[in-house]
Amino acid sequence: MSQPLLKTAGFDARFPNTNQTKNCWQNYVDYFKCVDAKGEDFQPCHQFRQAFTSLCPDSWVEQWDEQREAGVFPALAKKKESHGHH
Repeated sequence: MSQPLLKTAGFDARFPNTNQTKNCWQNYVDYFKCVDAKGEDFQPCHQFRQAFTSLCPDSWVEQWDEQREAGVFPALAKKKESHGHH
């Protein structure tokens, strides 16, 4: 797979201030939710990946990847089937 072209994420109206931590987190989560729903080849998912690779420190992404692979990443942990109650 070729290296994606790295560019700075564009303005996101959900995150107008200069602290991009939440923006980084949300784009990481949105990318994997998108891929889970639509598959890695679904082009619109790539905008989330470009954004989080631009915004997030590598060390965060590495830690989140490890948590995700272990099934313990909070926002993406696979929910166990619950019977009855919500």
